[in-house]
Amino acid sequence: MELKTKEAGLKHPLSGRSFLTLSDYSEEELLYLLELATYLKNARKAGENKQPLKGKTLGMIFEKSSTRTRVSFEAGIFQLGGTGLFLSKQDMQMGRGEPIADTAKVLSGYLDGIMIRTFSQATAEELAENASVPVINGLTDTYHPCQVLADLLTIQEIKGGLKGLEIAYIGDGNNMANSLMIGAATMGMDITVAAPTGYQPDPGITLKAISIASAHGSKVEVTSNPQNAVDQADIIYTDVWASMGQEDEQTTREQMFSGYQVNKDLCSHAKKDAIFMHCLPAHREKEVTAEIIDGKQSVVFQQAENRLHAQKALMLALMG
Repeated sequence: MELKTKEAGLKHPLSGRSFLTLSDYSEEELLYLLELATYLKNARKAGENKQPLKGKTLGMIFEKSSTRTRVSFEAGIFQLGGTGLFLSKQDMQMGRGEPIADTAKVLSGYLDGIMIRTFSQATAEELAENASVPVINGLTDTYHPCQVLADLLTIQEIKGGLKGLEIAYIGDGNNMANSLMIGAATMGMDITVAAPTGYQPDPGITLKAISIASAHGSKVEVTSNPQNAVDQADIIYTDVWASMGQEDEQTTREQMFSGYQVNKDLCSHAKKDAIFMHCLPAHREKEVTAEIIDGKQSVVFQQAENRLHAQKALMLALMG
């Protein structure tokens, strides 16, 4: 197995860079990461045991709990020959008020890369500004770029490409919606986000995604009508109605989003070969019915596995 493209051919080499939001990366760079992820996935399934990051260490800062993010990063760095260190806020001086800038400088002396899963995007950005090693955004309240990189890999595997496809995102205009808009626009895909008034994506991020789309021949739209969004869509995507930290809004959100459930009737408006995606964890019979998420069109567990392969590509490209 060989890569068709070489990182050296990119206009902006990835080594040493941080990964905070997809808008920092060009279409060419994202395609390289997807190709590298495919290469690493195939190599693992073929039983190859190359360890290009042997001797390197990734620090993983968690201010938010996680299943997929922690396990995929920890397993991924191990498979690449390196070591992953789990660092909870409670176990670090950050939890006692040490400035983020100081933490970044200290960790840079010990580590080859840092992944952070936190609440504020500003925290991830300040960490990256003061670190001398790459910082990867494992999730913030504003963006979830690692998930979308895995989503793009999944769509590419199933559909054979990305450009020209249509995504319908149904539900809360949260960090997933924000990153999906940017990722889709960059790759020449059309995306429509359907969310109730008051729960639609950040207007500034939406305008940024529209600007990116205009340069890539794609379109980004936001609506309150879920049926219009899924009309002839290739991909139907949803997320939980109340994200981590919004548990006290659960009842209100269930009322507001009751007309945004992904079910058989809604999916009937999409293309016959449309796939269903969800970043997980999912609440069956809330944002999606069991019939859909457990049905033949669902690819949610392929998505989940691809977090591992996409993030291995990220770590190798940035830390290698």
